[in-house]
Amino acid sequence: MKKNHQNNLRVGITIGDVNGVGPEIILKAFLDSRLREMCIPILYGSSRVMNIYRKVLKINKFQYNICRTPSQAQPRKLNIIECIPKLERVDIGQPSELGGKAAYLAVKRAVEDAMHKELDALVTMPVDKASFQLHDADFQGHTELLAKAFGVEENLMMMVSEQMKVGLVTNHLPLAEVARNLSENRIASKIRLMHECLRNDFNILKPNIAVLGLNPHAGDKGLLGNEDEEIIKPAVNKMREAGMLVTGPYPADGFFGNLTYRRFDGIIAMYHDQGLIPFKLISGFEGVNYTAGMPFIRTSPDHGVAYDIAGKNLADPESFRLALYLALDIHRNRSENEELKQNALSEVAVNTELPETELPEEEEENTELETE
Repeated sequence: MKKNHQNNLRVGITIGDVNGVGPEIILKAFLDSRLREMCIPILYGSSRVMNIYRKVLKINKFQYNICRTPSQAQPRKLNIIECIPKLERVDIGQPSELGGKAAYLAVKRAVEDAMHKELDALVTMPVDKASFQLHDADFQGHTELLAKAFGVEENLMMMVSEQMKVGLVTNHLPLAEVARNLSENRIASKIRLMHECLRNDFNILKPNIAVLGLNPHAGDKGLLGNEDEEIIKPAVNKMREAGMLVTGPYPADGFFGNLTYRRFDGIIAMYHDQGLIPFKLISGFEGVNYTAGMPFIRTSPDHGVAYDIAGKNLADPESFRLALYLALDIHRNRSENEELKQNALSEVAVNTELPETELPEEEEENTELETE
C-alpha cells in the first residue's frame, strides 16, 4: 500500500472498552479538525456507541463517515467501521461482558485488516483484561496479541515520552515469576531490540542505553541476589562487545532518584512496575505505549479504562493525541530510513557493475603464449 503524503496514511483506532473513557477521548480528540487532517483515521467500533457518548457529553456538531473497509475511508473525517453488531447496551463506568465483547471484536477486525496491509498504523484504546478474556482466554495485552498475530517471537513493550523511553524485559507477569523468566539471552535480545528501535524508529544514530538491576542495590555484589551479577551483567557485556553503547546494571531507586535517567536515550527495566511507576510519575499524561520490534506500528495511550471518570467529561485526550503523533512519526522515520537504505544499495550496485572490455587481439595472443 503506497502513500504519497503523510496525511494519506490510514491509521486504525480500536474503540477499547465501550464502558470506559475510550469513546469520550476519541470524540474530544477529533473535534479538532487539525487531527483529522494529519491522517485518515479509521475507528473500529460502533456509531451507536459514539452517538450515545455524543448525547451524554452534549457534543452536537460531530460528523463521521461509515465505511465497510479501510479503502472506503474518506480524508478529513473520522471514519467508522461497524464491527460490534447487536450491541444491546452501554454500561458507562461499569465493567461488563458486553464491553469485553465489543473491545474484542474491534481489536480482532483491526488486526485482520492490519495483517492484510489495509492499515499503515494502529492506535489501540484501553481495554479491561478481565472482560476481554471472557472472549479471548489467552489475552495478556495488545503487545502479546499483535506479536502472535504477526508471528513475531521477540518484541519489546516500550513506554515513550519526551522525558524517557523505557523498555521491559518481562511484561505482564506476576512479580513472583519475574526472576525465573530472566536469562542472559532474553535480556540481550531486549537490549538489541531497543538499540534497533532507537536507530530506525527514532533516528538516534548511536543510542545510549541503561539497564536496570533486578534486586535492591543491583544485588550488592551477590549479597541481595545473584541475578544481577550472573545474568544481567553478562548480557550487558555481550551487547557492549557487539558494539552497542550500553551500561548497567543500575540500582533502580538511585537511577531515577538522582536523575541519572536523563543521560540515556533508552532504559531497560526488568519488570513492569520497575519501569512504569517512575515513567508515569515523571511523564504524567504525556506517555505513550509502543510495541517495538514489530513489522507493523502500534501505539496506545498510557492509561487504562478509567471507569471512575467515564462519561463525566473529565477524560484527557492528550495521551491519545501523542499516541497518534508517535505512530505517524515512526512511520515517517521508517519510510525515510528504508529509502536511504535502498538508495545506498542502488549506489553499491552501480559501482560494482564494471564495464566489460575486450583485450586487443595481439594481447590476447601474447597471453595465450605465456600460459603455455
